[in-house]
Amino acid sequence: MCGIVGYIGKRDVAPLLLEGLQRLEYRGYDSAGIVVTSPKSAGLKMVKAKGRVRDLEAKVPARFKGTTGIAHTRWATHGAPSDVNAHPHMDPENKVAVVHNGIIDNASELRKKLEAEGVEFLSETDTEVLTHLIARAQADKLEDRVREALRLIEGTYGIAVMHADFPERIVVARNGSPVVLGIGEKEMFVASDIAALVTHTRQIVTLDDGEMATLKADDFRTYTTEGTRTTAEPTTVEWEAASYDMGGHDTYMHKEIHEQAEAVDRVLRGRIDDRFSTVHLGGLNLDAREARQIRRVKILGCGTSYHAGMIGAQMIEELARIPADAEPASEFRYRNAVVDPDTLYVAVSQSGETYDVLAAVQELKRKGARVLGIVNVVGSAIAREADGGMYVHAGPEVCVVSTKCFTNTTVAFALLALHLGRTRDLSVADGKRIIEGLRRLPGQISEMLEQEEEIKKLAEQYAEARSMLFIGRVRGYPVAREASLKLKEVSYIHAEAYPASELKHGPLALIEPALPTVAIVPDDDLLEKNRAALEEIKARSGKILAVAHREQEKADQTIVVPKNEDELDPILMGIPLQLLAYHTALALGRDIDKPRNLAKSVTVE
Repeated sequence: MCGIVGYIGKRDVAPLLLEGLQRLEYRGYDSAGIVVTSPKSAGLKMVKAKGRVRDLEAKVPARFKGTTGIAHTRWATHGAPSDVNAHPHMDPENKVAVVHNGIIDNASELRKKLEAEGVEFLSETDTEVLTHLIARAQADKLEDRVREALRLIEGTYGIAVMHADFPERIVVARNGSPVVLGIGEKEMFVASDIAALVTHTRQIVTLDDGEMATLKADDFRTYTTEGTRTTAEPTTVEWEAASYDMGGHDTYMHKEIHEQAEAVDRVLRGRIDDRFSTVHLGGLNLDAREARQIRRVKILGCGTSYHAGMIGAQMIEELARIPADAEPASEFRYRNAVVDPDTLYVAVSQSGETYDVLAAVQELKRKGARVLGIVNVVGSAIAREADGGMYVHAGPEVCVVSTKCFTNTTVAFALLALHLGRTRDLSVADGKRIIEGLRRLPGQISEMLEQEEEIKKLAEQYAEARSMLFIGRVRGYPVAREASLKLKEVSYIHAEAYPASELKHGPLALIEPALPTVAIVPDDDLLEKNRAALEEIKARSGKILAVAHREQEKADQTIVVPKNEDELDPILMGIPLQLLAYHTALALGRDIDKPRNLAKSVTVE
């Protein structure tokens, strides 16, 4: 959730680190800090500040030179946002500096023990415990001191460590929180996200859990926390620095909504097989015989990825006729679920590092399950842990709230459903029908985005609402869930999603003129049932905004969406509601790309 940046080389390090932190601002944070040194300087120099990176930059003195440094943006877990609680953390002698993502579960126990031994703590953080443990370690090498401290730690971490006595190196380690090395020419980088690296290098090494690395200006080596050397070959990342620019838009969210037609084209490119009316998904590592043996599909994700999984489960049931359902990974991993050898498990995560999803994958693998990953980031932890899977090729998504990655994930599920269906009982004609529908998606997305001005006017009306109800039936319900989440995340208006079929079973009590309802009304075999729900709301003086394939008489306003195949309609119906959330938040003056209390990649519990 927090951001780590580090550099060792010959360049002036502070500007590089501050630039890297700015590229990680989208992840969500409340304070920031930086520490630098060089072989010629005396000790470590540190600056920290509550607030944004610009607040930190304003505090950095002119003479803050160094060629080695680490920096951090913090999202508070232990201790309120403050200068003192910001990272890096240093020991009393200013010898050791540590930045840390994750949570140390036994921090309280270790803190009490250290305090009994006379250690005085300056902050409320769990990270400061690790700093003192490294400083008090007795080994000769920095790597061994870090390893000695980590043996006492329970929990998750991605860390970078500097020591005044070893100014020519940075030691990093990972367990459950991302650490990525960037390989340059006689210079090395480290970060928690490749966004901080792509300006300087596209050659990266992603550490595995239980792995450490030592970075020097002209070299790096990787090894386990037990000291065994590992082999790490750099890979080339596809994304370029320009992918992280706003490209003329006022916010990343706006840019990413408008990138969806191109992004969907990318996820389809090279995967469609017209000859057999199916798709090529070689990355699944699942042959036709194995696919036919699947008796159930269980999809696991969190937040937006969970909602994409709900849409995916419906498409799998409809096209492949395999029982399928989606469940929050954060719940699944705690309920001692029965793991069935005939069930295919699908883990969904935009970052590929979502801790709850990763932990569920690891538990499933431990129990012998087959797990596929659907992720956006190549080489991410879930991609490496899974037996196979798909990349959604949405490109970098910088805004905290997910738009284009959600859409591409639902398209990826359509491809998976078609693949499974064609290995089973889905006809050639139906396969061709779905492929033609998939090919229409980019053009239809562009068509919908042309309605932005009309949706903006609607949003300005609904921005006055204190709460909103979103309803949908069967295919429309996951769309309502995701639209409700988007509005909450970015505008801070309370919103609730409910199945339209359940209105009579309680939620009708809420209906009044002050509570607007957004109704998902696809033109399918349930159209008349959905219209009946609108009648119920209108009879109680409720205000209705319909998202439909044609004007709805009982609605006060209708956003008309292009019609595709019934199974693919949910992919399109969520897009105007992304714009509704965006313009509602804009009308309310919200910080759209960095909503309060939220982080982009949730790498802690």
